[in-house]
Amino acid sequence: MKRTNAIIRFLMARRATILSLTFLLIASGVKAQSHIIDQVVWVVGDEAILLSDVEGVRNDYGANISGNPYCVIPEQLAIQKLFLHQAVIDSVDATDAEVNRYVEQFLNDRILMAGSKEKLEEYMRKSISQIREDLFEQYKDKLTAEKMREQLTKDIKITPAEVRRYFKDLPEDSLPLIPTQVEVQILVQQPRIPQEEIDRVKGVLRDYAERASNGSTSFATLARLYSQDEECRRQGGEMPYYGRGELDPAFANVAFGLTDPKKVSKVVQSEFGYHIIQLIDKRGDKVKVRHILMRPNVAQGDIDASLARLDSIADDIRSGTFTFDEGAQAISDDKDTRNNHGIVSNRTETGDRTTRFEMGQLAAVSPELARVVDGLEVGEISKPFTMVNSKGATVCAIARLKTRIISHRASMSEDFQVLKDMVQEKKSEEYIARWIREKQKNTYIRINEDWRDCEFQYPGWVK
Repeated sequence: MKRTNAIIRFLMARRATILSLTFLLIASGVKAQSHIIDQVVWVVGDEAILLSDVEGVRNDYGANISGNPYCVIPEQLAIQKLFLHQAVIDSVDATDAEVNRYVEQFLNDRILMAGSKEKLEEYMRKSISQIREDLFEQYKDKLTAEKMREQLTKDIKITPAEVRRYFKDLPEDSLPLIPTQVEVQILVQQPRIPQEEIDRVKGVLRDYAERASNGSTSFATLARLYSQDEECRRQGGEMPYYGRGELDPAFANVAFGLTDPKKVSKVVQSEFGYHIIQLIDKRGDKVKVRHILMRPNVAQGDIDASLARLDSIADDIRSGTFTFDEGAQAISDDKDTRNNHGIVSNRTETGDRTTRFEMGQLAAVSPELARVVDGLEVGEISKPFTMVNSKGATVCAIARLKTRIISHRASMSEDFQVLKDMVQEKKSEEYIARWIREKQKNTYIRINEDWRDCEFQYPGWVK
């Protein structure tokens, strides 16, 4: 069942994957075939599955598919069609903002692979805007299918009794091996930024706004040259469609207040730094804007002052003047952790929050923090260090290794959440399997004669 789930997920992304293969061919200098013979091999509802769909997935993932790919692949493509059909019935749809985030990330990667935007456009014989539109439709299907699957299983609840029964019945050698994990506390200080530096940044942004407003330089060009938002900079500062609740409140207030695409906003401060914003479009309760982000430079003297203060705080904690928990709550500038005694938290795949990190997961959050924690003993407080926080700002911190859980077989006492996630996944898969069998009975399905001689996971395809 887990193998099937994995196949479903990568097949959901098959069109984007096929495009990825095409771009890999670009990078290696291989040209695509200009004449492709295609045929309909399956029909599910009113949706066709083409030979080219199957071949594209087989070329990319054939080595990872157990069984005959000409049986496994079309069946999983058919399952995706069922999800998409149900999504229409239940009005489940991926938002434009969600889709655009994936599109922009994918497109940026492919521009880098091709060498430049112009080379990509030349090879694809399409403009970037046309490529973006094609990718949008592909990712729309992918994310909608994923959301439909989540919708179908969202009400499945797991009780502690079910977890205990599952653990009791599972052979010891089948219990998952839990990698070494850590729980970490941090206490953060934001170095002082002189008002002169803030004024300098605001002055530069006002100059950019004036240049964009009078037409001497386009806003997009200025964003590409100067914005410190790396994700949007390459797109001329262009952001996806966002709802108000998806944006920093101060940024959202200005963005949603814009009415004239020719005008540029005043300088606005957010948690990420200072911005100027230009309206592109409004669509219902969504807004699409360009922005230029700048962060004030932090002087080394101010960093040193924060590090010295943290050194003193660490000494006070070691001497028992107050605890790390108390210091984090009273002194830390990091609002994400200070109300939780400084404990850094992590979101699991099922959406639950946990305070446990594998070292690789911690490094993804902050490489600097991971390097410091890796050398600590349990209960030890680090020396002060600098790190880049989730908002992209340079901050100073001390860390405490709260616990280190050495690699082991999962147990109820230590790893209840892991076991709960396993039971949740198993129960969700069982529900989806029942749902697919029921949908097969009520959905028009036609399979080409040459594609029927298979041992399908769900035999109900052939009627």
